[in-house]
Amino acid sequence: MAVLTEPLLNVFLSLRVSADMLSIVALGCSVLAGVAYFFSAGNSLVLALALLFLLLNGLLDGLDGALARKTGTASKYGDFLDHVIDRYADVFIVCGIFLGGYLRADLGTLVITGVLLASYLGTQAQAVGVGRIYGGIMGRADRMVVLMLATCVTIVYPAAIGIDDFRFPVLGWALLLIGVLSHFTALQRIRSARRSLLDGEKK
Repeated sequence: MAVLTEPLLNVFLSLRVSADMLSIVALGCSVLAGVAYFFSAGNSLVLALALLFLLLNGLLDGLDGALARKTGTASKYGDFLDHVIDRYADVFIVCGIFLGGYLRADLGTLVITGVLLASYLGTQAQAVGVGRIYGGIMGRADRMVVLMLATCVTIVYPAAIGIDDFRFPVLGWALLLIGVLSHFTALQRIRSARRSLLDGEKK
């Protein structure tokens, strides 16, 4: 992975790009991805554009922390900003998909609450002294991979699959899967935090 990222980091260094700037550009890419998803129903070209912005968001989100460490500018504020931007990015992307017609709004609400709760519980554990919890079956990196793959499939095969009120394109089903597994991840993180807190009290 370093073979791929190191040249990019060196380019950003030569251009005097800061880690915070990368985080903000990543947020912009998530906004554009959400907008593209919203307008992409029935248009494979716009859906491909959404995929491009999604890829850029994932790439830049992975590089901002590495750039901060490489330049010695890693800070608590930078970490805070990165997590805030990630949550806004989640909202823009997920809402863009289900409001774009790939999934019913009620199920879309289930998805976004699961995504935000799983992320919140991971950082809330740190706030109560357990340490940040990244474990669980559906983290942010997992969500991004699932969405990228599902978007690729939907570009090639945009037809809805299912019966009656449960007929969605592959992208819609993938989003629903993310929602269900995100809620399960939230439960996993609650269990992990509870175990750590109770073990700490016993000591």
